[in-house]
Amino acid sequence: MGTVTIRNLDDKVIKRLKTRAKVNRRSLEAELRDLLSHASQQALIADALAEADRIAAMTPKKVKQTDSVTLLRQDRGR
Repeated sequence: MGTVTIRNLDDKVIKRLKTRAKVNRRSLEAELRDLLSHASQQALIADALAEADRIAAMTPKKVKQTDSVTLLRQDRGR
């Protein structure tokens, strides 16, 4: 595992993070670890959605898209 050092963080931000950690019954370090982990997961999701939108934009608007549920139901009926 790596180590990260953050310098010049505003004292108000540190105070809010300490309060949040206390509410969640964790150390400041554990709270920051959780926040960073969650933020990185959200960033991955946002990147994946942006990529899906980019791919969807390449599909001509005139081509009618079939709902995947309809296709699955048709397939089950075979």
